[in-house]
Amino acid sequence: MGNKRDSNYLIKGRTPVWSSFNNNAVLYRGDALDSLRQIPNDSVDCIWTDPPYNLSNDGITCIAGRMVPVNKGEWDRSRGIEGDYQFNLAWTKECFRILRPTGSIWVTGTLHVHSSVGMALQRNGFRLLNDIVWEKTNPPPNLGRRTFTHSTELIFWASKSQKNDRIKYKFNYEKMKEMNGGKQMKTVWKMGGPKSKEKSFGKHPTQKPVDLIQRCLIACTDIGDVVIDPFAGSSSTGVAALMIDRRFLGIDNNEEFIELSIKRLQDLSPCTINWYLITYHCYTFK
Repeated sequence: MGNKRDSNYLIKGRTPVWSSFNNNAVLYRGDALDSLRQIPNDSVDCIWTDPPYNLSNDGITCIAGRMVPVNKGEWDRSRGIEGDYQFNLAWTKECFRILRPTGSIWVTGTLHVHSSVGMALQRNGFRLLNDIVWEKTNPPPNLGRRTFTHSTELIFWASKSQKNDRIKYKFNYEKMKEMNGGKQMKTVWKMGGPKSKEKSFGKHPTQKPVDLIQRCLIACTDIGDVVIDPFAGSSSTGVAALMIDRRFLGIDNNEEFIELSIKRLQDLSPCTINWYLITYHCYTFK
């Protein structure tokens, strides 16, 4: 079933802090950049990640109707314009190296990091394919009343292969069309935030909905493919990947988030995964 289940994408010389019984999901605790540098060349099919937005500036925001500090942790503090760009340049360079020629990367962000990440991707040889706009159905209100309500996030989709390369990136066009009622899928996706069940073991401050990630993964991967998230957080990428029978490698430096990831990944049952596979028609029945 699916692709050959090799393990050449694992970090050499390091033991995961957790792995599933069949090794389809592994978690490493460590620095994202250092860990990426230890992954072999051309070993990964897809990277879906939600890097720091660098928004922790001692301001305020609104969560569940309450005014709360915007600070999420030291990992979300800006290094300055040039420092942020150099960081994005470094980790996207490693992502380009570890992707297979048919692979692609998805990177989420807000206006605070769009230009920096987009430039870094292109500098490192990626070809920008689409900028997906995630239109949130339930965005928090703007407490400052000095700008429009922030109701969207951008997701860059970029390929390792170039337009004239012989080997092309994967795109399951017909599947996307089928999921959109027989029409070409557009680049504006209107979706809500994470469901309450996705936060049943705790929540990450920048958690993304599993449905959003799954749509991206179905678009560009096949059963058995390897998906990596170097800024895994609570491993929504891992949950999304396992539900549609992709393999997952997650990296995070925060012990609390690693523990949350383990609980979420352990909670997935074969029945849940099979239901998603049938729902999204990920198997072809003869």
